[in-house]
Amino acid sequence: MRTGEVDKKRLFELLWGTPAGPRRGPRPTLSPAAVARAGIAVADADGLDGLTMQRVAESLAVTKMALYRYVPGRAELVALMLDEALGEPPPAPAADRPAGRGAADVPGPADRTAGRGVPDDRTTTDAGWRGQLDDWTRRLVERFRRHPWAQAAAVGARLPGPNELAWVERVVAALASTGLTATERLDVATLLVGHARNLAALPPDSGREAAFAALVRGRETRFPALAAALADPPAPRSPGSPDPTLDFGLTRILDGIQTLLHARAAAAPPPPSVDHEVDGPTHRPEDPPTS
Repeated sequence: MRTGEVDKKRLFELLWGTPAGPRRGPRPTLSPAAVARAGIAVADADGLDGLTMQRVAESLAVTKMALYRYVPGRAELVALMLDEALGEPPPAPAADRPAGRGAADVPGPADRTAGRGVPDDRTTTDAGWRGQLDDWTRRLVERFRRHPWAQAAAVGARLPGPNELAWVERVVAALASTGLTATERLDVATLLVGHARNLAALPPDSGREAAFAALVRGRETRFPALAAALADPPAPRSPGSPDPTLDFGLTRILDGIQTLLHARAAAAPPPPSVDHEVDGPTHRPEDPPTS
């Protein structure tokens, strides 16, 4: 195996198995989880560029070679660190936990047949899944902001750990009663993870507009649309909304999913009607026997 290449078998064992630990040598004094926590401390302070096996070993007061008894390399260490940093996802908000298929999760017959239109936005049709995904995304943004290096570590094709997969589980479970396909539910999870990761890199009050304005100043002819937009007075921040950029993007994503669900509900055929008489269905009398 080349230097820097991931030991996939060992990584799977570290993330998903029950590692047996060092088989030879002195009695182990550490664990892969302890090494991951030490790596997180180094990366939180100096980023992934400052993360080396030597730095982590020094922080644990062991030799670099001793560290390799627990984690085979830096790539495997970063994977362990990411799963440890994400941690278990928070439970679904109590008021929004799904209690099986019901009117709070999917449009009902009245929504599908009344005027064949889109249900009123004031209904509670989407309250369950929407409230859960809103909370989920904001919690994930918090985790990424707590560990900025994790934003880069979470990019690309790789083996997710059990904590990371538990976050995806929450999204899929929240959408279970909406009628979205399995692929679509996973696509929603991917979309929200990307939004959370991107927004975590742009904290509130980042000064984005001021930075853009400084760059555009004197170059208005090259960037006329930006110059005109930045000349407008900033929109007032809504009370109780410390992160309007996150609010705006997340609301638009959830609106899009909601619109899709409403459109599908409106296009669905109405349920078949069954005619019954007051005293029950009419039974045809038996034909008299023929001679």
